[in-house]
Amino acid sequence: MTFQSWFLFLIIVLTATTTPGPAVAFIMSKTMIHGRKKALVAAAGNISGLFIIGLVSVAGLGTIIQTSTSVFDIIKYLGAVYLFYLGVKLIIRKKDIYIVNSNEASNKSSNTKIFFQAFGVALSNPKAIILLTALLPQFIDLNSPLLPQFFLLIFTFMICSFIFLMAYALLAEKMMLFITNQKRMNFVYNINGLLLIFFGILLAASTHH
Repeated sequence: MTFQSWFLFLIIVLTATTTPGPAVAFIMSKTMIHGRKKALVAAAGNISGLFIIGLVSVAGLGTIIQTSTSVFDIIKYLGAVYLFYLGVKLIIRKKDIYIVNSNEASNKSSNTKIFFQAFGVALSNPKAIILLTALLPQFIDLNSPLLPQFFLLIFTFMICSFIFLMAYALLAEKMMLFITNQKRMNFVYNINGLLLIFFGILLAASTHH
């Protein structure tokens, strides 16, 4: 793989990772509720999901999803239900709890739970699998060792995703400085919950290409 090929891949990845999506809505909500440390856990869960998607693509399962409408629809609707569930759960949580960035708030949700929730968000959109399946082969030189190229490309994707997720988390943390009462806090939580529901609806309405 040439440097020019990798740089083009990087530009495409930067464009994809800077665009807000379910992972951004999820990590911002977790940052507001639990603080920056939990955001690190959520970001780690998300990029772990991306790594699995990369492995799935290399294993050829991504091609099956691309060509099979029924498999695509199953994954699509499962992902949509999961995002919808996370959104509703965020909206209907106990409204009388107003503890942010404290030990008590941090203990309300374990690192393992947040990690796997973020992991599930990353895996909830089958189009991410299709994107990597369609994208990776175009940048791999078949005349060179394949494994180093795969790891270079997938880690590039993971690092970019991690950086921008944490940037959104820091933005959410800054927003907390302007939220001084329970009513405003609930409004922000509701917006994040509605965003997750919205992404779930978009996913359910998406079509197989």
